[in-house]
Amino acid sequence: MTSHKIVAALLTTLVCLVFMVSTTFADPNWPQWRGPDGQGVSVETGLPTEWSGTKNVKWKTPIEGRGHSSPIVWGKKIFLTTALDGKKVPGRPAGVTHRMSDGSDFMNPDAMGADFTHTMKVICIDRQTGKILWERVAYEGEVKDSRHKVGSFASSTPATDGKYVFAFFGSEGLYAYDYNGKLVWKKDLGTLGTASVGYGVSPILYQNLLLMQCDDSGGHSFIAAFDKKTGKEVWRVKREVDITWSTPVLVHTGKGVELVTAAIEAIISYDPLTGKELWRHKGLESNAVPTPVVSKDLVVFSSGSPLKIALALRAGGSGDVTGTSALVWSYNKGTAYVPSPIVYGEYVYLMTGNGTITCLETATGKVIYEGGRVPKATLFWASPVAYEGKILLTSEEGDTFILKAGPKHELVRTNSLGEAVYASPAIADGRIFIRGEHTLFSIGN
Repeated sequence: MTSHKIVAALLTTLVCLVFMVSTTFADPNWPQWRGPDGQGVSVETGLPTEWSGTKNVKWKTPIEGRGHSSPIVWGKKIFLTTALDGKKVPGRPAGVTHRMSDGSDFMNPDAMGADFTHTMKVICIDRQTGKILWERVAYEGEVKDSRHKVGSFASSTPATDGKYVFAFFGSEGLYAYDYNGKLVWKKDLGTLGTASVGYGVSPILYQNLLLMQCDDSGGHSFIAAFDKKTGKEVWRVKREVDITWSTPVLVHTGKGVELVTAAIEAIISYDPLTGKELWRHKGLESNAVPTPVVSKDLVVFSSGSPLKIALALRAGGSGDVTGTSALVWSYNKGTAYVPSPIVYGEYVYLMTGNGTITCLETATGKVIYEGGRVPKATLFWASPVAYEGKILLTSEEGDTFILKAGPKHELVRTNSLGEAVYASPAIADGRIFIRGEHTLFSIGN
């Protein structure tokens, strides 16, 4: 072979490799809570930066009921869950009293919904047109727990692998459907006490396993893995922790993949294939609601109530790593009760419930800026997402504030849908999907 033919062949091979790498990372799907790797970051380009209730809205579909779960997307289909109120249950109080792990009785003063029956549904929507393709009733009847007055009985985001769709409704069960809406299997995971405010942890997928963190306010917490095709329990490990609402994350280290979880009492890493505990660290000592975020093998945890705390731990350890160099940094303000932080580029962005932003250098915890504010007083329940050098914060009022990512707090623009939003957005195949209180919006150029 002549030299120019060898060079041409090498160039062709290089182009193919570049294409393979780019297509590997440019996942067009959004298959679970916070996207392909659970981090809320999209590598797509060409997405819109301007929209309203009508502008750049490709379609909008009314969704019955109340649901704070995010939409997920695979191929031409979108999936989400919802819960509809049914009939009044005579003689039953609106809130459920729980026997807590310390033996005391507790009912949240904002608890409601237990005095009605409820219908919990999984819905499939055509990604291109917004047409509802099918909807299935997963559970119908009385509920074992109440919800918070701002919450929903459909708060856990489903997950999909392109063949099956997995939906979790807390004490009302775990369900698997095929893409045509046929029920493949279901599991009763028992009564999961939530301190009377509802469940929030979402299922995640790893290889052939569906991973579920099921922490309970009554002292019966566990984490388990199920065969995604059959629902057969593969492993289960008891957790000596109280109720959490924080979805675990998968972390890739030099030793392998870890399943990292957060709780008040302990931060624990497990082998996702076996459930074996790999390492642990002192817990957040505050409610575990936000999902941890990851930069390589560094995991950033946060909590906003009752204490404000963010800390970064190096994964890959063994045993109890409390008091060791595994703790890279900590920061004691600027965190939210519900919204998760986001790692984008070299920075981690913390936010409070009113949208105040703190930017830290992820590797060191160095403060880049503090006190970045959105231009109006508002509340946030949705977690941020990011794409093309921008970070999106969507408020309860339905305003999405677009920030320029980087070391300076800069607002690019504000887009208003005119409808309340509690669910975090999804990004897939050139569209941004925002679930409003009553409507699913598909936004694109």
